[in-house]
Amino acid sequence: METEFLQIEFLSNTLLDYSWFIGAVLVGLLFKKLISKYLSHLLFKIVGKKGAEVGVDKFDTLLTKPIGLFIMLSIIYLGSSHINYPEVWNLAPENELGLKMLINKGFSLIYVYSIFWIFLKVIDFIGLILNKRAEATENKMDDQLIPFIVEIAKIITYIFALVIVMGNVFEVDITALAAGLGIGGIALAMASKESLENLLGSFTIFFDQPFTVGDTVTVGTVTGTVEKVGFRSTRIRTFDKSLVTVPNKKMIDAELDNLGMRPVRRVKFNIGLTYETAPEQIKAIVTDIQAMINQHPKTNQEGKVRFQEFGSSSLDILVMYFVDSPKWNDLIDVKEDVNYKIMEIVKKHNSDFAFPSTTVYLQK
Repeated sequence: METEFLQIEFLSNTLLDYSWFIGAVLVGLLFKKLISKYLSHLLFKIVGKKGAEVGVDKFDTLLTKPIGLFIMLSIIYLGSSHINYPEVWNLAPENELGLKMLINKGFSLIYVYSIFWIFLKVIDFIGLILNKRAEATENKMDDQLIPFIVEIAKIITYIFALVIVMGNVFEVDITALAAGLGIGGIALAMASKESLENLLGSFTIFFDQPFTVGDTVTVGTVTGTVEKVGFRSTRIRTFDKSLVTVPNKKMIDAELDNLGMRPVRRVKFNIGLTYETAPEQIKAIVTDIQAMINQHPKTNQEGKVRFQEFGSSSLDILVMYFVDSPKWNDLIDVKEDVNYKIMEIVKKHNSDFAFPSTTVYLQK
């Protein structure tokens, strides 16, 4: 009796066929996470000890969702293999435009997407491993090269996925398409001239190495630390903590000042003393500031302190010295320390700093 009940047909399918389909979907929903985690661990073992720096937890975070989607689609495909389209709907065949073709092509497209999603996440994980190893080295070149290689791998994956989709899903003649692209390649190159220039600029940056990731540079009006060099652009973190994206073409065409390549950083400014300061006091102040700069542990012996000008409201002393470090933090720390000591020296000799002022004499 129970067997006869399951053989009852509804819309060209028996209740047993519907039961298999619903059961498969339920099993997929219940065990999808468990199965995907198991397959993720299995895939992590293939990576082996090379992924130990990042860990299996990060691998699971990246791969659980794409593997889960792949498993769910596979279970739906197996469960629906017994399901037939109702004959009363009189649908067009799969090779003609209609509901069957839309469902089959759409499912195939999502299935291919789930597979290549897994590939992309594996590439991300390999990138994390390489980044961890690059952080352990002093060479900055690998920090710059790894994101570039990861992007190349992803672009190749996207191209491969596009070829698979067009060839297998949409049944496009890839050979004829390649020939067509060869004819229209010139027009495409002209249309993407700017993108090609930026791409060539990225290769110039890698081979010529005017800067590397971590260097502090000035390009035009932008000054900051290079965080990433990509195919199209370079990302610079300014001292205001904003992220500026500069096209690679501009990075090689514009005047670029690599502040990180300086062996020293120059500091130059004037201090103004009041006109009440005597010549002997000025000489003593200049001598003491010169000696302080020469003896400072973070400066070299090329500093110059000289009484330069009679200003409109001050006696101006030039202070110039070089900090023995290209780092920004060292520069601002030394400047602060020197400024405090200059204040102490000026006070020590009973003088004071001038400020813009005007003296008016009234004659009777």
